[in-house]
Amino acid sequence: MNKTSTKISRRQQILESLAKMLEDSPGARITTAALAREVGVSEAALYRHFPSKSKMFEGLIEFIEDTIFTRINLILAEEPAALKRCENILFLVLTFTERNPGITRLLTGDALTGETERLRNRIAQVFERLETQLKQILREAELREGVRPSIPVSAAANLLMACVDGRITQFVRSEFRRSPTEYWNEQWPLIAQGFMR
Repeated sequence: MNKTSTKISRRQQILESLAKMLEDSPGARITTAALAREVGVSEAALYRHFPSKSKMFEGLIEFIEDTIFTRINLILAEEPAALKRCENILFLVLTFTERNPGITRLLTGDALTGETERLRNRIAQVFERLETQLKQILREAELREGVRPSIPVSAAANLLMACVDGRITQFVRSEFRRSPTEYWNEQWPLIAQGFMR
């Protein structure tokens, strides 16, 4: 049992070190040799826990998915109003990226240059899943509240995602100096005004 818990904690340590390196070196490519030095183990030890660097990135993507979609389920359970649900989900994504700058480089694809297409597709699926969730909320709004977006549901959900995606990209492009939540409290009311009818 002790061996298993050591293995789990080492895996966690590798993922945390990878996320930290992504944060500390914006734009830089992470090598397994550098990651092994950061963790304080040999490259062979890294590969005992993850068969490839792609699998390490997949571990971080799983963390993104688990964290965001678990919290979205809580929002859906606690908040009945469609527009407030959308606001809470968008703010959740923005605050998640703000608290996890290194991992945010995965969301923009910045850290995946030269990596497998499968990883880029997996990130695209995260955003597709978010947009699908927003569409579902907006579709249900008419049944539950008698309101609907001022533009078609697909266009409305895409607009909300474009706002979030743009802020995340600004955050990474600024090398984490420009917070993704900057001005959000002033901008959201403007976005929300007239969004539903």
